[in-house]
Amino acid sequence: MAKKEKIFVLDTSVLLHDHQAISTFEDNNVAIPITVLEELDKFKVGNDTKNFCAREVIRFIDRLSGNGGLQEWISLGKGKGQFRVIMEKKPKDLDAETIYAEGKNDHKIINAALYLKEKEPKNIVTLVTKDINLRIKAKALGVVAEDYETGKVTIQNEEKSNTIEGVDSEKIRDIFTKGRIDAEDVLGKNKLINGYYILKNGKSSSLAFFNHAVDQIERIEKEFVYGIKPKNAEQAFALHALVNSNIKLVAIQGVAGTGKTLLALASALEQAKQFNQIILARPIVPLSNKEIGFLPGDANDKIGPYMEPLFDNLKFIKSQFGTNEKKHKAIIEMQESGKILITPLAFIRGRSLSNIMFIIDEAQNLTPHEVKTIITRAGENTKIVFTGDVHQIDTPYLDENSNGLAYLIDRLNGQPLFSNVKLEKGERSELANLANDLL
Repeated sequence: MAKKEKIFVLDTSVLLHDHQAISTFEDNNVAIPITVLEELDKFKVGNDTKNFCAREVIRFIDRLSGNGGLQEWISLGKGKGQFRVIMEKKPKDLDAETIYAEGKNDHKIINAALYLKEKEPKNIVTLVTKDINLRIKAKALGVVAEDYETGKVTIQNEEKSNTIEGVDSEKIRDIFTKGRIDAEDVLGKNKLINGYYILKNGKSSSLAFFNHAVDQIERIEKEFVYGIKPKNAEQAFALHALVNSNIKLVAIQGVAGTGKTLLALASALEQAKQFNQIILARPIVPLSNKEIGFLPGDANDKIGPYMEPLFDNLKFIKSQFGTNEKKHKAIIEMQESGKILITPLAFIRGRSLSNIMFIIDEAQNLTPHEVKTIITRAGENTKIVFTGDVHQIDTPYLDENSNGLAYLIDRLNGQPLFSNVKLEKGERSELANLANDLL
């Protein structure tokens, strides 16, 4: 084989995160241990994204091998490196199974990297895995190990403020009297398509939205949306984006208690007549890495605890109206007719998303591929809302730089159909704010 500078050994977690991972290492060589193929075989059945990824990787390797074998290096294509499967061979010197434990797949994967390191001494062998503990174990035995970086984004620690100080007092007066003003002199380099701003001059201020279609700044007012009134500027921005028919994709970030899901649901109810259905979904993150099948009861009993926070928001909105009021009855009717659907995300995979307001809660627990899959299913008259906190990840193989919500914001910020709003201030209670600030 042609000598390459680097050989990357991929773990199962990488392939389940991105089914195209084998092709993303440019002209470097890529190998997978036979243990990874065995693990992919266990994941190939099911409707979850990881099951789809497992099937796609298996099909890709099958096409790549053709009628030949996989134990020798084969080309990945023009401009790419080569690929092979490392059979279960133990290294001569260090043996991960002897040092750690026999029979564990993680240790077999480390051994595959150690074996390749011995066989290819002139090349740099790197184990790529999203499993932090596996990286630590590999490094302890002298194997170079790193995270899978493709699709990762850089989160800025200090984000640019949306407050514009020192705006001319006449501009502030004009936006109050006329409702809009020209953007160029006010925003300058801060101009962002579908961006939200607080324009200030001393004690005078106005909430504003940059409408790129007319190149003007429009005034925003805090208005009730299905009984919910924004309590701060950012919540007003979020509601404006959620009810703006020209914005088809919205991302709302914020820590617990900032009102992300509540605002999204209230705006959906306000616009119920514009859509055939309102779907509120969230990914299920298994407790202690056990699937929900381990929980007692039927399907509804199993998913109930995961969906309860969503039902809590719906109950809160209903509580804003008396039981005999029209809007209270309308919510009950929508629930009974299926116009409002609260469900795990896995239960609506494969559906056509036409004439739907689709709210995905806890979106930071999705992979970039899952986010892309959801958005690409959007049909006519569909609005998609992702809510979450990029710093609160509940899945073991994602972090604040590689999760789907962060990826979405990084790639689409400034696009005409997209708006991103970050909620800073918690409004749940003083106690919740204290915990967010100090704990």
